[in-house]
Amino acid sequence: MDIKQVLQDKISEIVTNIYQVYDFKAEVQNNKTNFEGDFTVVLFPLLKLTRRTPDIVGLEIGSALTEETDYVQSFTVVKGFLNLKLKDTYFTDRLNKLQPEQNLPSKGETVMVEYSSPNTNKPLHLGHIRNNLLGYSVAEILKAAGYDVIKTQIINDRGIHICKSMLAWQKFGDGETPGTNGLKGDKLVGNYYVKFDLEYKKQIEELKAKGHTEEEAKKEAPIIKEAQRMLLDWEEGNDDVRQLWEMMNSWVYAGFNESYKRLGVNFDQVQYESNTYILGKDLIQEGLNKGVFYRKDDGSVWVDLSAEGLDQKLLLRSDGTSVYMTQDLGTAVERFKDNDIQKLIYTVGNEQDYHFQVLFVILRKLRYPWASQLEHLSYGMVELPEGKMKSREGTVVDADD
Repeated sequence: MDIKQVLQDKISEIVTNIYQVYDFKAEVQNNKTNFEGDFTVVLFPLLKLTRRTPDIVGLEIGSALTEETDYVQSFTVVKGFLNLKLKDTYFTDRLNKLQPEQNLPSKGETVMVEYSSPNTNKPLHLGHIRNNLLGYSVAEILKAAGYDVIKTQIINDRGIHICKSMLAWQKFGDGETPGTNGLKGDKLVGNYYVKFDLEYKKQIEELKAKGHTEEEAKKEAPIIKEAQRMLLDWEEGNDDVRQLWEMMNSWVYAGFNESYKRLGVNFDQVQYESNTYILGKDLIQEGLNKGVFYRKDDGSVWVDLSAEGLDQKLLLRSDGTSVYMTQDLGTAVERFKDNDIQKLIYTVGNEQDYHFQVLFVILRKLRYPWASQLEHLSYGMVELPEGKMKSREGTVVDADD
């Protein structure tokens, strides 16, 4: 029976019991979204019959509903209207009756859902919580709908941002570890990411005071040059840099796993950018051979997507280091090579809408047959009242808090 009819019948019974008014038909309406409660009952027709005020009538009927039913949780009386809030269990019980616990028959198709995919230079924050819950929920819904699902994430474990935390720890850490200070590893590393930014800004101001422009200062600050050198050393396999990288990443992974356990999410596969970015570099040569990409005089590699209504996009820096697009190209190819999947869904916030437009167009231009099976599940970003969260400035809400 419809819940409105259930409420209507119960209110008629209550009105008869309290006021000895028979055959009263209550007017039950859906409540407005900006009002408290799920449904509202118009009280005015009862006022003449009961000779009582709206507040008294509402209080008496509302109290009876909460005491005598197992579905009304609470009520409020506002200007002649009785607003009713139903218990969550009412909705879940009925949903379970509509759909048996077992999933729908198998569709014989596999969908890969990517979510989380954090950087190893900072802890998970409020935005990651939203991303994880969205991605995990979509994966579970697809499973219930009969799809085989592979839940995956790619750990962004290399790049200039990672080197910033590494360099700051090397300079200012004095041997600090999660074991020496009791901090979760991801939080410890995140502190040094913030420390790098503070030192970087300090050096920029010092250079500006010496007559450099802001743009020049950002490029010439010693600490950013050191971070760029560290990235090159990492890509060249420098033993000391690689050992530092492995140690700090291990701290972060331990912290991430604690947070994932608290959130109740999991993954079937985990990939690492440190492995997939090389595949992306191989694709660069493939794109050059096909005439899809082009090389500038400084040695950097680009793709021109102006014919598709997009811009020119950098794929490989002049010093030979890769960018995020390089990694994502390699990762997509590897996923379809290693898994028999019919769709790949990226759960990523809407600030990356353009990135995924470009990614999908490039893969189509490279003529991968599965390029049409990619989907970006875009959603609104989580922002604080004062604006966007910035991990490098420490203005984030920690996921563990």
